[in-house]
Amino acid sequence: MTDFNALTDPTPYLFFTGKGGVGKTSLSCASAIALADRGLKVLLVSTDPASNLDEMLGVALADAPTPVPGIPGLSAMNIDPEAAADDYRARVLAQLGPEANEEERSTVREQLSGACTTEIAAFDEFVGLLAGDAPEFDHIIFDTAPTGHTLRLLSLPKAWTGFLESNERGASCLGPHSGLKMQEERFRTALECLGDPARTTIVLVTRPDRGAIREAARTSDELSALGLSNQMLAVNGRFRAAGDADAVASAMARDQEETLAAMPARLAGLPRAEFPLLGFDMVGLPALRALMAPEAPHPAAVATEQEPLDLPGLSALVDEIAAGARGLVMVMGKGGVGKTTIAAAIAVGLAARGHAVHLTTTDPAAHVGFVVDGAMAGLTVDRIDPAAETKRYIDKIMASRGRDLDDEGKALLLEDLASPCTEEVAVFHAFSRVVAEARSAFVVIDTAPTGHTLLLLDATGAYHRQMTRHLDPGTPGRVVTPLMRLQDADYTRVILVTLPETTPVSEAGALQDDLRRAGIEPYAWVINRSMAATGTRDPLLVSRLKGERAQIDRVRSDFARRAYLLGYRTTPPVGLGELGKLASE
Repeated sequence: MTDFNALTDPTPYLFFTGKGGVGKTSLSCASAIALADRGLKVLLVSTDPASNLDEMLGVALADAPTPVPGIPGLSAMNIDPEAAADDYRARVLAQLGPEANEEERSTVREQLSGACTTEIAAFDEFVGLLAGDAPEFDHIIFDTAPTGHTLRLLSLPKAWTGFLESNERGASCLGPHSGLKMQEERFRTALECLGDPARTTIVLVTRPDRGAIREAARTSDELSALGLSNQMLAVNGRFRAAGDADAVASAMARDQEETLAAMPARLAGLPRAEFPLLGFDMVGLPALRALMAPEAPHPAAVATEQEPLDLPGLSALVDEIAAGARGLVMVMGKGGVGKTTIAAAIAVGLAARGHAVHLTTTDPAAHVGFVVDGAMAGLTVDRIDPAAETKRYIDKIMASRGRDLDDEGKALLLEDLASPCTEEVAVFHAFSRVVAEARSAFVVIDTAPTGHTLLLLDATGAYHRQMTRHLDPGTPGRVVTPLMRLQDADYTRVILVTLPETTPVSEAGALQDDLRRAGIEPYAWVINRSMAATGTRDPLLVSRLKGERAQIDRVRSDFARRAYLLGYRTTPPVGLGELGKLASE
């Protein structure tokens, strides 16, 4: 089934969302190009804090619309959270008026220094586009962050509208009420626009694999619960083997067929478009045009013989980690590269080697339980549940700060804690607890996709600065913040996971730069799902090997101090048995 109509004759607003690595950016770019080629004015916007639109389109983007060379009518932009936060702070401070003294202004600046301000400010940029801030464009297409981050983004109009209706004082982390109240009408407009099928279509992008389909179904249900039922399904990377002779190609095609046939009825009932797996990376205008117009000229798929690869497998990495008695292992990378699988395999490998291991995840999409799918001696598996952690945090604050308050004071404190920002603070506190556990055992954290993880690290840095700002160097004892633990190479090993493709490698490289600026040095890179390591002879899959080998060489020469390689597996790496094989082969 291939029906491009919903994407080439769409509503004014298109949202592309889905699990990391399914091709949201590729399809959003291809749709924008197809519409611009028809003479329409199109704005392509990334809401992902780890956007790679620049690389895909071959143009340097900023936080304002930038024309894309070679495509008349198409402009693109990245929402810059930091720039948005600076602008938001300036507007809130301006509302204080000239009568505010420096102490009052300093108090508000302190309130506006956290990660919550960055989130709401970036969100306000997104709201403005829905509320009519860019009327010169016929279509606005949003390339969003991976699912967990995007679900929070799409839920914020409803959450903040409700908060503002019942709260007349403001949120302690976002400054005075006036700073939020000025946004209320925009929030209402955005909420109405998101749920209007005449104006907005939400495109659930998936790959034809079980994990991506499962997340697409869950996302569809959660969006419907928010009143956003105006959805369609885009299946990307559809593969058909050239024949039955190649075992890898046959298994891959068969698995896709079985996965799509078994998708939940609600998902199967959505309008649907399918897009083929192509023999080259989705980078550059010719490649992107080929997605929407397979007959258009595109980079030639060339099959070449490759030298054998000589990188070690995951078992060597697990052996190195297991040599210590305890420690923190953080697995990071772009969505869809297999972070959860790698984190779970490392945890299972450590437990098999006789260690006590706590495996958890900071990803709101929480795939780790599905991947492990079983119980094992020495292995504890859970997740940082935002809802549960928010309740725990509120209960703790009410029991401490609210203990001596009268009923009115308690009601006001509880009202303040109803802010959506409370969830971010609660998740950070849970993350800090988990990090501290590695003092006496192995803790393996499967992190959320890059952008969401960077926001968590921003919160970690903000907390560190707050805790150390007023410390007297001569004071006995020492404060050890979560950031200090992450910076301690004897305590923490950060593992970056990538696919042997241009965009995931570039994004992992950018993440490594961000970590180094925070004083955190990655320990190793894992290159996952390599076709070169399978020995496939299928023409389409072989045509991808030249680009794959170039990216493997790039990782080794430009980025990684240590690199490990895993081949594509014809059996999905789900369950303790398969994970154990990954960690021991």
